[in-house]
Amino acid sequence: MQGLTERQQQVLHYIRQSINERGYPPTLREIGAHMGIRSTNGVNDHLRALERKGYLTREDMKSRALRPKDMSANARADEPISLPEAPEDDLCEVPVVGRIAAGLPLLAEEHLIDTVRIDRMLVRGGREIFGLKVTGDSMIEAGILNGDYIFVRRQPTAQRGEIVVALIGDEATVKYYFPEKDYVRFQPANSKMAPILVRASDFKPTMLLGVVVSVFRRL
Repeated sequence: MQGLTERQQQVLHYIRQSINERGYPPTLREIGAHMGIRSTNGVNDHLRALERKGYLTREDMKSRALRPKDMSANARADEPISLPEAPEDDLCEVPVVGRIAAGLPLLAEEHLIDTVRIDRMLVRGGREIFGLKVTGDSMIEAGILNGDYIFVRRQPTAQRGEIVVALIGDEATVKYYFPEKDYVRFQPANSKMAPILVRASDFKPTMLLGVVVSVFRRL
């Protein structure tokens, strides 16, 4: 395996230390705070280098499920074990850029909070795909549950009846999209909840952030 820079060694040591002391690896933000790196993109650069050099693997498709290659799920750092490598060509990284409400809308946070590694066949759109974590139960009848990750293709238009991510005021929400004559109806998939209505004269294409193309749920 290739040698590591001092910063890469520090990142790897911190991941080992977290697993040994807490039983699980650190998040991107925790690594950044520990290393004094403000940007999660900067943290990801170190993690990708550790993966490329063969010192680290990301398990369960989530970037926070980090594990040094010589540590098993139940092993400490001094108990070496060989872990199979995932076929990199079949996986792509999708950035998770914030949280979104599927009930009461939450303030949209346009910053990276994590990345998810998934099979390329599950999403189409390449760099135009981003992920959001769902909070709430307004889309439960569409199979989108609280805590799910939705994958969204960034685009300013949508077909009638598609599930979209919309920015209404300063808040983002996920709903069915129904443009009507005098208003746009954002319809929840929960019979107990009322739709959000936006007057046609107030609706702007920039309000549509994208169309939901896939859902990921950890069981």
